[in-house]
Amino acid sequence: MAISNGHGGDALAPVTYLPGVAPQNRGVVFAESSRADDTFDGGSTPNDEEFVDRASLIDSASVSLTRSLGRRGLSVAEARAKLRSSGLTGDEIDGVIDDFERRQWLDDAMLAEQLVHSATTRQDMGTKAVKQLLQKRLVAREVIEAVIAELPDDDAQRAMEFATSKARSLVRYDDDTAIRRLMGQLARRGFGGGVAGHAARTALAEARKSAAAGGVRFR
Repeated sequence: MAISNGHGGDALAPVTYLPGVAPQNRGVVFAESSRADDTFDGGSTPNDEEFVDRASLIDSASVSLTRSLGRRGLSVAEARAKLRSSGLTGDEIDGVIDDFERRQWLDDAMLAEQLVHSATTRQDMGTKAVKQLLQKRLVAREVIEAVIAELPDDDAQRAMEFATSKARSLVRYDDDTAIRRLMGQLARRGFGGGVAGHAARTALAEARKSAAAGGVRFR
């Protein structure tokens, strides 16, 4: 209902509320935000802290791997296993491995070459034993195949050299016992089958001949 306001215009009539009915507050209220994380306080976020923790873990694992490499060479697979035991993820491991390969701290081909040289020149290992050694050290399969293919076919010669070096200590035994023991030693170094048998019999015969020529008497 409109009433005159005395100035030639109409004004709204005052509102009268029924008993027991309170007027509704129509003021604007600004509520505080309940999202505390929307306020920048200059501190680090959980994501930042997690990033720092992972970076620290990667650095620690890398240092540990470097120390291991200082003691002896490792294959890539051996290095991966060590990093995995340090708690790194697959992507983190890949990153460390890539870095070490770029620095040539990890190189399966170079490691295989060193292992083969030691096995054939110092330990008198045959081809079979060399291959087993490389497999035990988790060298990449393609590297093993390439290295074995390049080995000279001199198992017979190396078996004979090894058998000759051991036969002299076996001349006190009968032939069957001496040959059995000598072939067992040859087999443990990867010489098997006909190669080991021929080397054992030939080396033992030469050892007996040398012993007889030297005046050694057997009982």
